[in-house]
Amino acid sequence: MSVPLVRRAVERRRELLRRLQAEGTDCYRLFHGVAEGRPGLAIDRYGPILLLQTWREALTPEEINAYHRAFEDEMGIPLTPVWNHRAEKTDHANWSGGPPIGSELGIRYDVTPRHRGQDPLLFLDFRAGRRLIRQHAEGHSVLNLFAYTGGATLCAAIGGASEVWNVDFARSAIDWARRNLELNDIRGERVHCIEEDVIPVLRQLAGLSVKGRAARHRQYQRLEPRSFDLVVLDPPRWAKSPFGAVDLVRDYPSLFKPALLATAPGGALVVTNNAARVDCDAWVQVLERTAQKCGRSLASIDVVEPEEDFPSVDDAPPLKIAWLRVA
Repeated sequence: MSVPLVRRAVERRRELLRRLQAEGTDCYRLFHGVAEGRPGLAIDRYGPILLLQTWREALTPEEINAYHRAFEDEMGIPLTPVWNHRAEKTDHANWSGGPPIGSELGIRYDVTPRHRGQDPLLFLDFRAGRRLIRQHAEGHSVLNLFAYTGGATLCAAIGGASEVWNVDFARSAIDWARRNLELNDIRGERVHCIEEDVIPVLRQLAGLSVKGRAARHRQYQRLEPRSFDLVVLDPPRWAKSPFGAVDLVRDYPSLFKPALLATAPGGALVVTNNAARVDCDAWVQVLERTAQKCGRSLASIDVVEPEEDFPSVDDAPPLKIAWLRVA
């Protein structure tokens, strides 16, 4: 049992937790097992929830209770433990109350642990990216691709964006995004939730043709080319759709090229790659070569690491975030 390890993990985060509390954040990673002594275990706080996730060995009820007591003792906060064993499809979540609400950067999110998918409704390691989006969105048009539950969309809207497109193919993700928008009293015509495959949306906005048999035989929303001041490209590691595959290891340019073409001159992109096997320097070189090939000039590329609640044993975190300025 790793209770001493998690106690030390909380102690290492004391200053970070004080900063996060001061800025209205109660969603963060408390124990990152791969770097803190127990690979296959991660423990997060999502508002009132203590979410324990395992990828290898299952937890016993005694372990769950011990972790729960340890965190409540260390933090002085009542939390409801929920266990998600991701090595199986079985739902071990024991949450039965109403929708729990968590906050990040003062923004409210529905963090319900029991839902159709296994992933949490807010990916905590992308907080650094959402922070950038909120800081730089004011007065700008924003395109959020693979939007999931709309975290980047919320940050852009609350940051003062003039217009935000929230694009995801999944009806459930769009529904969660709308729920989060309502929680933050964001209404009106500034935010457009588009339930559509990202690939045809992105290629049309970039002025590129939609390829493949699906383009001839499937209906999809028709759009005119246009550019945005800020583009957020946060794709899954791998996915297959009727319009093509998303493969962050072997073919990042197929997504990055149209995203770059859909970015206005003088604009910016926040792009990610969460494939652990991809080296960050090699990925940045792919971004640079792709920009050269499509005739766009990048004024700067800044790599942004996840915040301190996601330590890395080798200074190479799986999630790579880049902030790009377009000349």
